[in-house]
Amino acid sequence: MNEKIIIVAGGDLFSLAAQYLGDATQWIRIAQANRISDPVLQGVNRLVIPPVDPTAGGGIAT
Repeated sequence: MNEKIIIVAGGDLFSLAAQYLGDATQWIRIAQANRISDPVLQGVNRLVIPPVDPTAGGGIAT
């Protein structure tokens, strides 16, 4: 696994997915990896960023 851990203050999962996964629509993968449902972050958060997967679908929870 090539997941990474980051610390962020505020922001949103769309921006993080674009930055770390290369696709803002894959925000749901970050949400699922961290068991969160709101893509808008409040306060300081420690997040697991899953490995880049260009074949992953985006934006819709399965």
